[in-house]
Amino acid sequence: MTLYESNYIRLGGLVGDVRDLAGTRRSHPAADCELRLDVLERGPYTTMLQLTYAFGGGDEFPDAPDLAVRIYHDARVAEAHGVGTTPGHATSRRVDGDGLEARWARNVMLNKWLEYLADRGHCLGAAGR
Repeated sequence: MTLYESNYIRLGGLVGDVRDLAGTRRSHPAADCELRLDVLERGPYTTMLQLTYAFGGGDEFPDAPDLAVRIYHDARVAEAHGVGTTPGHATSRRVDGDGLEARWARNVMLNKWLEYLADRGHCLGAAGR
C-alpha cells in the first residue's frame, strides 16, 4: 500500500487537489512533450483518469506511456489499472493483466513516471491548464 500512497502523493503534486479533477487537462513545459490527463469517470469515493503523452502534437498517442489510474479518495491511494488503454497503443505483457507481478510493475511504472513528470516541470493543476 505504500506504493499506492506514494502514487497518490505524487499525483497530487502534479494536479493539485485530486478531488477537483474534471474534463481534460494538458501540460507542455518547454523541456518535455505534451502531457494529457482525461477524467474518465468520477464518483463520490473514486476518480478514474487516463494519463498519456501526446507525441506528434495532435490527438494521436502512438507508443506513448498511457496509463489508466483509479484514485481512491478516502484511502488516499492511486492505483494504475491499465496500460495502453488508448486504441493503437502497444501493451507490454509484463504490465498487462491482473496478477500481482503485473499490478506491481504497473504501479512502479506510474510512480517513476510521476516523479519524472514533476522533474520535467509538468503541472496539471487548475493554474496549469
